[in-house]
Parts: sequence; structure tokens; C-alpha cells
Amino acid sequence: MLVEVTEDVTSLASGGPQTMFALLGATTLVLVAGVPWMLPAAAGGTNLKSPQNVEVYIVDDTFILRWDRSSPSVRNVTFSADYQTLENDTWLKLPGCQSIANTKCNFSSLELNIYEEIKLRIRAEEGNNTSPWHYVDSFTLFGKAQIGPPKVHLEAEDKAIIINITPPGTKDHGMWSLDSSSFTYSLEIWKNSSSGDRRTETVYPRDKIYKLSPETTYCLKVKARLLPRKIGVFSPVYCIKTTVENKLPPPENIQLDAENRIHVLKWDYAHENVTFQAQWLHAYLKKIPGDNSDKWKQIPNCENVRTTQCVFPKNTFRKGIYLIRVRASDGNTTSVWSKEEKFDTQFQITLLPPVIAVKSTNDVSLRVYISATEESENRAMNHPYSLTYEIVFWENTSNAERKIVDKRTDFTFPKLKPLTAYCVKARALIQDEKWNKSSVFSDTVCEKTKPGNTSKTWLIAGVCAALLSIPVVVYVMKLLFRCIGYVFFPSSKPPSAIDEYFSEQPLRNLLLFTSEEQTERCFIIENTNTIIAIEETHQTDGEHKKYNSQTSQDSGNYSNEDESSESKLSEEFVHQETE
Repeated sequence: MLVEVTEDVTSLASGGPQTMFALLGATTLVLVAGVPWMLPAAAGGTNLKSPQNVEVYIVDDTFILRWDRSSPSVRNVTFSADYQTLENDTWLKLPGCQSIANTKCNFSSLELNIYEEIKLRIRAEEGNNTSPWHYVDSFTLFGKAQIGPPKVHLEAEDKAIIINITPPGTKDHGMWSLDSSSFTYSLEIWKNSSSGDRRTETVYPRDKIYKLSPETTYCLKVKARLLPRKIGVFSPVYCIKTTVENKLPPPENIQLDAENRIHVLKWDYAHENVTFQAQWLHAYLKKIPGDNSDKWKQIPNCENVRTTQCVFPKNTFRKGIYLIRVRASDGNTTSVWSKEEKFDTQFQITLLPPVIAVKSTNDVSLRVYISATEESENRAMNHPYSLTYEIVFWENTSNAERKIVDKRTDFTFPKLKPLTAYCVKARALIQDEKWNKSSVFSDTVCEKTKPGNTSKTWLIAGVCAALLSIPVVVYVMKLLFRCIGYVFFPSSKPPSAIDEYFSEQPLRNLLLFTSEEQTERCFIIENTNTIIAIEETHQTDGEHKKYNSQTSQDSGNYSNEDESSESKLSEEFVHQETE
């Protein structure tokens, strides 16, 4: 509008002073009339500022929006907030947060899906003046929500306290209506006279805290938790005093064993002439808030029992998790219920002891083999559990025990004492986050270790040394006798002509050992004209004799020392033979 007037002023400037004045007057009127229209924006921009430090607090079913004033000195300022969902782009007034003079407002009456994302905005107002909007990032009510403190009600027994917990939240269809059975609760309990010694336990909405002292005041506080990461705040502290000790104590050590088609329920009790009663309850009912005392059911064949066990059909319980409790009665006097024991029909089995075998090895070690019985193997096929074994090992003459816990079924105990008796026993275990069961120990098996390889090694070495020394001794003795024979019994070597003539092998090598026994004899008959040499040889396969004669003019004396004389004798001998 102002632009249009300016354009008219330009076009009419040539009209003269009167025309110009009239135009200026009209423009002035326009500006004056426009002042009220401009004031709110100017005031909002200069006098009012947006709220600061805006935060959303959601605890259970209470939704709170908080903020700080930007100008504390400004009075008569109120605040208003709007909300918007992702499905609806229109900003709507946030209920409970319109024209609020304080710095917080409660919009718990807002009916929205707690998992739907929303946006908020808030501004300051003073009369017709408003500040700019302050926007809050999108969020979900469930994501912003925090868990508040639960409500607690206590009942006292002589050695226990019964606790009843009401889940956080106040609406039947509120923030935690779908998660009320998913809460877990933890508590801290301590004697009122001692604040230092505190005990922490995880409990159901209706549960019992055991192992307390009679006529003693205990205090506790509880907080709720919703997995995976929502943890609530503690409740106020509640205190209660336990009662006088009951004349009849409750049964203890409740156990349920499965045997073929029956269940055997057992417990411990010291008093006599009393009767017992046993009940069961579905475990999931403990997670539902409220009193479930009327939901316990009688176990068949386990009412008015005078023994510390009862037997009932296995089909009494279908597949699932159950709780069992037992109490004692003596006329008009009745004990409180025992501690509730949980059992799962899928895992409710009796662990049988394993079978073990022990074998001694040559390296002074014992090897232990573990095997399950046939019945245990059949149960393992029907139940998804993994067995662990505890092996106890000790020297037979000592009380010092060694223990090994492992899933292996083959163990070796090395470096033991030779020729020493050791004993072994074992038991089966189920250990995980849900179960902690064990069988009784197996029969004790003892085995004596072997002497080991050390003595055998020395024995073999000695035998080998002895065997190796025999040839050496024989060879040395042979050389010794040969030397003695050469020194004290030298052999006479015949002349070369005779050696060539008597070419038989036994005469060539008198020192060689042969399979034949040889004997050599020589006779020399001396005449003036004839020399007769007789060689007589005896052999094992027969007797053979040779007689040779020769005529010579020489003296008949022979010597090995003169080779020339041998040659001369040989020539003469040949000459005489030819003649």
C-alpha cells in the first residue's frame, strides 16, 4: 500500500505544490493509521522473548512440560503450548498448557498413542503481544517415560516377610498397562538397628523374604525395572516387625524327582508325629500383581502325609514351570508354608551318577574315562541340557583332594608317583542361569601307577652294553691268543720249493681256522745216499698219506734262514728225482 502511494507521488509531482501537499497529507494519514497494526509485532520482537530451557518430564502416566522465563522482570506474562503429530500437520492446542502463568504445565489428559512421535512448541504472551515459538524436538511418550516408585504392602511372619507390590502407574490403560507383568522388582532390606548390613534380592509382585530373625524390625525399599534399559526409582522406605517364632518350623529342602511315570516329592523335617500338605501353582501367576493365594492347588496323594515324601502321577503336571510348597501340621498347630521351589517339567529329571574307568599308562599317569548310564543318555536326548562333570582325585594314602570341573569325558592326571595307588570319583552337574543340579558321586575307583620308563631304560641300556661288549671281548681275546701263539709257538715255514710242491690249502695257511681238523707230521730219515721225506696228513673225511723219497749227497740239514741253500737243495732234489 505504501509502495502504491509512493508511485502516485512520483507521477503527480509535476502537478504543483498544491497537488504535492495533498498527496503528503494522504500519506501521513496512511502511516498514522498503520501504527496500531505494526505495534504488536514490534512489541513482540523487542519486549517478549521465547521461553528457555524447555524440557518434557514423563513419569508413569504424568506428563509435565517445564521451561524458564526469558525475562523474569516482565509481569503479566502467560505461556501457551501446541502439539503436532506426524500424521497431522496441523498444530493443535496442548490440553492443560494454555495461558499458564507458572513455568510448568500438566498435559496428562492428552489421549495419544504412546508410541507415536509428537512435536511441541511454546511461546510467551502478554495481552496481544506474543514471543516467537520455541520448538521441542519430536519424541514418543513411551520413550520419554520414566518408571516411578511402586507401592508396597508388607505382612510379617516369624522368620519371613510377605511383600505385595503394586506396579508403577495409576491408569488401567496407562503407560505400563501392557508391561505390568514384565516388570522385575529388586529390593534392599536391612535391620532397622543397622543401616550398614543390607541385602539385595529380586522378588515377584507377591513374594516372601526368607531367612529373617523373629521379633526383629526390618526396613526395605523397592524399585521396578523394565528390560532392556528402563530402571525406576526406589519407593519410600517401609518397615515392619517379624512375629514370635512359630512352634512348628516349616519343611526345608524341597525336591522333586522324576522317575519313569511318577513324581517323587521329598523334603526334610526334624519333628515327628506331624502330617504334611503340599500344593502347586503355575509360576507365571507370580508375575501377575495381586493376591494369588486362592490359586494354589492341592497335589494329589500329598495331603495329610505322615512321611517326608509323597508320590503322585507324572501327568499331574503338563509341560511348563511350576511352584511347589509344603507345610506341617500337628493337631491345631500349623507351620507357615515352606520356601516355594520352582521346577520345570522339561528339565525335571534326576541326575544319575556317571560311570568311570581308570587306566594306568607307561608315563606314570592315570587316564580317567567318564560315561553316562544308558538311562541318562536317554534322558539327555529328550531334554536340552548339557552335563558337566566334577572329578575328585586323590592319593590313596592321603586326604588331599584335587578337583576338576569340565565338560570333557576324558581326563589325564600326569606326573604321578610310580607304583602308587590313586583313587577317583565323579558326579554329573547341570549349571547354567536357570539350574544348579548335581548327581551323587559315583563309586570310587582306585588304580596303581606303573613303574615308569626310567628303570626299563637303564635295564635296556645295561643289556645292550653287555651284548655289545661280548664281540669286543672275543675279538680282543682272539688277538691276544694269536700274539701268544706267534711269540711262544712260532710256525716253521718250509722252503719255497717244498711250499710250491705241497700246494694243498691246509699247508699254506696254518693259522686259518677251518671246519676240518688238520694234523701234519714230518719224518726225516738220514742216510749217506738217500733222504726220504714223509708227509702224513689226516683229514676228517678220510686218511691220506704221501711218501716221497730222494737221494742226495748233501748233509740232509735244512734251514729256513738261507734261501740260496733252498734253491740249491731244490735243484739237487730235482736232479736225483730225474735219475
